[in-house]
Amino acid sequence: MTPQDASTACEKICRMAPIVPVLVVDDASTAGPLAKALVAGGLPALEVTLRTPAALDAIRAMADIEGGIVGAGTLLTPADVIAAKAAGAQFGVSPGATDALLQACEDHDLPLLAGAATASEAMRLLERGYRIQKFFPAEASGGAAAIKAIGAPIPQVQFCPTGGITTDNAADYLALKNVLCAGGSWVAPKDKIQAQDWAGIERLAHTASLIS
Repeated sequence: MTPQDASTACEKICRMAPIVPVLVVDDASTAGPLAKALVAGGLPALEVTLRTPAALDAIRAMADIEGGIVGAGTLLTPADVIAAKAAGAQFGVSPGATDALLQACEDHDLPLLAGAATASEAMRLLERGYRIQKFFPAEASGGAAAIKAIGAPIPQVQFCPTGGITTDNAADYLALKNVLCAGGSWVAPKDKIQAQDWAGIERLAHTASLIS
């Protein structure tokens, strides 16, 4: 997969809904119902972070949910890419970018939303062909104002900001012309997952799907 093809795939995913749920799954048995609730609420693109032992099993479970598309977040190494792809991930997300990680995603045909937080990082990814990027950590790196500023000299790049995005500030990011969507964890809070409050999560997802 070329970086250009990866960007085309990532753009399509990012345009599916304004918010991409960033999910930390501790118990894989909750993954299926969680995905169904989020998809039913209008958020079909799901990012499962590789931060727990259950993450790969959660991706396997979510890959079978009709109407959803599941990706693996926190990809750090080529080994992560191989494991995520084998589990059924249809896209990847990384907090930053290394040559080894980019090459692994290209070799294994996994569209990657690679992370950047500065103009130099965004330029380096663009030079390789990645025009759709993750902006991380968004709030700590200057928030919506920083993305707007980067967009002036580098309008070719569009972002999915993640990190500190909440229901209170998501609209500020989504109003920017160089932002396609935003990643947020508030749509699937840990307490609701543990309580298996799927109806509550579906309501949060529905509210998030209407943010513009």
